Amino acid sequence: MLVLSVLLLSGCGGGSPLDNPTSVANPAGTGGQKLSYAYFQRCVNPVLNLPLRVLINGVATTNTCAAAGCHDNASGTGGALRLFGTAPAVSLSLAPAEVRASDMYKNYYSSLGETVVGSPEQSRMINKPLVRGVLHGGGLIFDTPDDPAAKLIRYWINRPMPQGQDEFSVAANTMFTPADPVNGVCNTE
Repeated sequence: MLVLSVLLLSGCGGGSPLDNPTSVANPAGTGGQKLSYAYFQRCVNPVLNLPLRVLINGVATTNTCAAAGCHDNASGTGGALRLFGTAPAVSLSLAPAEVRASDMYKNYYSSLGETVVGSPEQSRMINKPLVRGVLHGGGLIFDTPDDPAAKLIRYWINRPMPQGQDEFSVAANTMFTPADPVNGVCNTE
């Protein structure tokens, strides 16, 4: 019966319903490059905990991405991005295994699932809060791509660590002015 249905549908000019549409394009990868953990912890994670203006159906409220009911790991309804709220900062001098066991690293890792490394314009981490080509249950978070918080996220996604270096690479220091992930200012350009 299924085979007959497929044949009938393909005879109508629509092709097989089991085929992928030809318009689907996967972005080019960055060859396994990693995004900076230091920049995420210092510059991106605070955006996820920042009280932001939320616009849903013309009604403005204030909430955080990591809030209960949004992307909170325990009670969030916000899809794949799961956050451990106000996870404390982790010393960058700890061994990678210790950092990876922290809630802050869990926030980092979850955020990676919403990014296309090196391609911020194809990343849900940017497109969902802008409600750009994808629905966001939390509504419009960033009014424009030039929102200061959106710039931080876009900068992070657009600057992967050099090929062969992990997320803890000191190459991330250049993402701060001065080049210091503890005391430097988060660059956005």
